[in-house]
Amino acid sequence: MTDETVVGRLAVEFADIEAAARRLAGVAHRTPVLRSRSFDQLTGAQVYFKCENFQRVGAFKFRGAYNALTLLQPAQRAAGVLAYSSGNHAQAVALAGREAGVAVTIVMPMDAPAVKRAAAQGYGATIVEYDPATTDRVVLSHDLAARHGLTVIPPFDHRAVIAGQGTAAMELLQEQSDLDMLLVPCGGGGLLAGSAVAAHALAPACKVVGVEPAAGDDGKRSFESGVRQSVQHPDTIADGARAPMLGELTFPIIMRHVHTMLAVEDTALLRTMFWIWERMKTVVEPTGALGAAALMNGMIGARGMRVGIILSGGNAEIAGLTRRFPALAESPGV
Repeated sequence: MTDETVVGRLAVEFADIEAAARRLAGVAHRTPVLRSRSFDQLTGAQVYFKCENFQRVGAFKFRGAYNALTLLQPAQRAAGVLAYSSGNHAQAVALAGREAGVAVTIVMPMDAPAVKRAAAQGYGATIVEYDPATTDRVVLSHDLAARHGLTVIPPFDHRAVIAGQGTAAMELLQEQSDLDMLLVPCGGGGLLAGSAVAAHALAPACKVVGVEPAAGDDGKRSFESGVRQSVQHPDTIADGARAPMLGELTFPIIMRHVHTMLAVEDTALLRTMFWIWERMKTVVEPTGALGAAALMNGMIGARGMRVGIILSGGNAEIAGLTRRFPALAESPGV
């Protein structure tokens, strides 16, 4: 697999996801699918939550990272890899590197959640900080990689990464093949693109919906205009969805296989996140609750439908949330 699109086809097809699933077997968790009667009553739908917050490193990102590292050439493995990430991809590449015996360097913004930085370091990664207000992380990463002979594993715009992420939706659809709709969080589009390819193959009638934070709605605007749009330093609690734009590889897949894109305000996202914590007794991070927030807050109708929702991660930094929203420390309920 390479990072370039293949002429006449999309960058990732279902066969790539099936191959990724074989590599991940016995390494990644096959995460559970949870139900909630209360959520069904609120939305009028039968909802199936694919709990990637229970995945290794607490997020779906481990799937793509491990798949990518297994495909490295011997010389690349020996030299090491570099990833740029605000958190979950950093942890995922760090753990995958530890599992595979590959040294990992992470380029991480200074304001990344402390819990995610600590986890990446705990898995053995070397952290290089940068100021997102003054530095382009992609330029910095490729400069460092060129100087030190490292292979860059980007967070979403990479065939092996997209294919690995698609295994989450594949597992859900293998268990619930009759879904009418699948709601998927979207940052740079790796999970959404992989999920859309899996759904197209396993449940062609299922409508795949991408959900972003309103402050980072570049994907929605790109989908509606047909041209990739960008956003710089979006001010949102959904730190896992702050990518400036959809990828060159993810965008065509999303345009072909995604039904629509939605954008959720942070206030609605917070309400939904805490509802899941309190009523479903499972911790999900803000980004991970995007799909649930769109349905719970009436942004898309699904009454009478069977709906899949990917809870993409559970690495919530409680201290950071309460600093930003002091009232939460006193009354975290909805």
